[in-house]
Amino acid sequence: MVVDINSENFESIVEKSNIPVIIDFFADWCGPCQMMKPVFEKLSNSYTNKLKFVKLNTEISPEIAQKYGIQGIPCLVVVKSGKEIGRIVGFANEPMLKQKIDSIIK
Repeated sequence: MVVDINSENFESIVEKSNIPVIIDFFADWCGPCQMMKPVFEKLSNSYTNKLKFVKLNTEISPEIAQKYGIQGIPCLVVVKSGKEIGRIVGFANEPMLKQKIDSIIK
């Protein structure tokens, strides 16, 4: 399950999470972001209780994208205990994305 986040719920959902969180920074106008959406949602079912999947619209909460230095989207950032532990930039198909996520959270 993928949860929508914004500046109002970011702290409670991401920074205070007891498990790592992967944030999908996206925008509705971004073609590769739309291609990534079903891949991200499908993978979210494989990491129950291991990794929390959330998405953040950079048009709605640009200050959070700026805080993480997001310069291109789609960009996935893995956060653990409030700190970035990994980043995946650009579109990735399901096997590639799973491999990249596994290498970050192992």
